Amino acid sequence: MQQLLTTVLTGLTLGVVYAAFALALVLIWRATRIVNFAQAPMAMITTYIALVLIDAGYSYWLGFAVALVSGLVLGAVVERFVVRFVSGKSEINAVILTLGLFIVLHALAAIVFGSRYRSFPAPFGLRGFQIGDTTIALTGFGVFTIVAVAVVMAGLVLLFRGTDLGLRMRASAFDQEVSRLLGVKVGRMLTLGWALAALVGSLSGLLIAGGGLVHPSYMDGVVVYGFVAAVLGGLDSPVGAVVGGVLLGLSLSLVSGYVGSELVPLAALVILMAVLLLKPGGLFASVRERRV
Repeated sequence: MQQLLTTVLTGLTLGVVYAAFALALVLIWRATRIVNFAQAPMAMITTYIALVLIDAGYSYWLGFAVALVSGLVLGAVVERFVVRFVSGKSEINAVILTLGLFIVLHALAAIVFGSRYRSFPAPFGLRGFQIGDTTIALTGFGVFTIVAVAVVMAGLVLLFRGTDLGLRMRASAFDQEVSRLLGVKVGRMLTLGWALAALVGSLSGLLIAGGGLVHPSYMDGVVVYGFVAAVLGGLDSPVGAVVGGVLLGLSLSLVSGYVGSELVPLAALVILMAVLLLKPGGLFASVRERRV
């Protein structure tokens, strides 16, 4: 029973981490209809910015805030001066471009920050809570991660369902020409979408790094599992991203705890293939009626 509880709580924590990155992918997809494979190295860059400030003696929360703002700015700059040049062209162009950015940002980080492993602090405890004589596998930082992801999810749902700005962002993503005819500033909406997605990505980078070691490739594994979580829940659903992340985390934790950790990547691949075969739109995909 103790092993099962530990496995479930570990999976929950990992799942929320995957969900944080999946939310960034969902946001960029909703705002631009692009899957940004450079999301991870962009988050890694902003995490290093926070680490530089923290190592210089500034508070964790100042580094945290500066990293989020840096993500916002980086996302806007990448869209305006890089992605904008392939906007309106074949979708594969954007995919190739983000993969190229993935490589370039990795190399840039290694040059600027170095390739060695560096410790990243956590603002809350990393020891499990004590209940009587039992220590459960849930930490103060884990609770902070869960709350942060829940807040982001609620914010994205409110943005896209309850605000005019969210509707304009979605309209710009679906049909730029019609949106322009309706008076929507499409360029601004796309830039805002990239900026907000990079901000959420920066948050995921900070949550993943907390209490661990960072290096230029520390986010690479999260790209795979975060993408699977986003597809599992549905690339168009913030709630689906969180549910998909939690389900994936629990599934992989059970595989690791009871079958073998070496089978975790294979299990993720099986889950991805099963979703694409049985429900390609994800668990939270909605079916709309069409009148003809």
